[in-house]
Amino acid sequence: MSMIQEDVKKLNGLNLHVIPNDKFKTVNIVIKFKAPLSRNTITKRALVPYVLQQGPKEYPSRKKLQIALDDLYGAVLSIDGGKKGNNHILSFRLEVANEKFIPGESNIIEDAIRLLKEVIFKPNVSNDSFDNEIFNREKDTLRQKIKSVIDDKMKYANMRLIDEMCEGEAYQLHVSGYEEDLDKITASDLYQYYMNLLKEDQVDVYVLGDIEIEKMENIISNNFTLENRSLTVNPVKEEQRKTSSKPKEVIDKQRVQQAKLHIGYRTNILYHDEHYPALQVFNGIFGAFPSSKLFINVREKNSLAYYASSRLESHKGLLLVFSGIAPDDYKKARKIIEQQMTAMKNGEISEEELEETKDLIVNQLLETLDHPQGIIEMLYQQVISESELQPNQLIEKIKAVKVEDVIEVAKQIEEDTVYLLTSEGGNSNG
Repeated sequence: MSMIQEDVKKLNGLNLHVIPNDKFKTVNIVIKFKAPLSRNTITKRALVPYVLQQGPKEYPSRKKLQIALDDLYGAVLSIDGGKKGNNHILSFRLEVANEKFIPGESNIIEDAIRLLKEVIFKPNVSNDSFDNEIFNREKDTLRQKIKSVIDDKMKYANMRLIDEMCEGEAYQLHVSGYEEDLDKITASDLYQYYMNLLKEDQVDVYVLGDIEIEKMENIISNNFTLENRSLTVNPVKEEQRKTSSKPKEVIDKQRVQQAKLHIGYRTNILYHDEHYPALQVFNGIFGAFPSSKLFINVREKNSLAYYASSRLESHKGLLLVFSGIAPDDYKKARKIIEQQMTAMKNGEISEEELEETKDLIVNQLLETLDHPQGIIEMLYQQVISESELQPNQLIEKIKAVKVEDVIEVAKQIEEDTVYLLTSEGGNSNG
């Protein structure tokens, strides 16, 4: 595949990434605000997207903002937050029609960027405070989201696994914040925090589409100025972990019919490490696909799980295993999951498994690169990891992975925490 062209410039206190691509009929603008995860600010930061999405000063309601977006040929705006490693990322995404393909139009992209500027820099504020009615309503919306995690048992089990596994580490923090913080936050507190965020966060602006680099630089330069600020924000330093030869075991009991057995491993490999492509292949063979060892051995052969899979947290060095089991099958299921890890460490990997998995991963990556947002997210991985691993380079490195590379990676992986959410009458010795 050809290399993605990405023109990166420091401009007006932000990092501008222009990605010319004539494959798409729309232009995608994504603005990423990055700061270290912090217990003191996480709930405020989680609340910011809810309030901003209700419209800026010029369009002070969701309805008025939507009309302004509709006037731009149905532009689509979304704002959300997430964590990558020890960083808390706020993303503003705007997809707009490319004026090139609309006769008689010449300013749609600039008008869309101007609207995005309004949303970010001119929120609905009076007397140094967000609108109280909107603030209180959105606070309740976030409260409901925080509370609802308990109803999604898979999500809840994963949250509890991270709570236990990453105790005392920044990554333990809940990205939607904490209910006990909400009552203490006022509309003016949130506005004050938001103003600090605009001054202190690292900001990366991505513009992708059938566009000219110089024209985009001028439009962004005319609309976004974040002067007198650092262009990079230092992430939270990786904490020292307590090491124990024995994995931590945590069992919670609730009224559930299906138990959740989630296991956390430390990979000791991050996105920027040279062994990362081999780790991707390891995860593919181990648990990422229906052809993986977990799915075949835990679910298919032994009928012990309703689902069984694994995924990586590439910027934190975690491998997480998820399975839904009958409460009485805990010990049996755990043993078979751990046997699959032992098989990987012992090199029980056929050439056929290796090649099939590499093909699946490459196809998955190519599919991601078929979407503008996918391209931007993959390019942003380089910012988070402070590395220069282009998507096409990652694909080539994955194609080059050998069985020995996967075994070498497997030997570095350590089981850290076993978390079981089971029924109140369940037999955790089963």
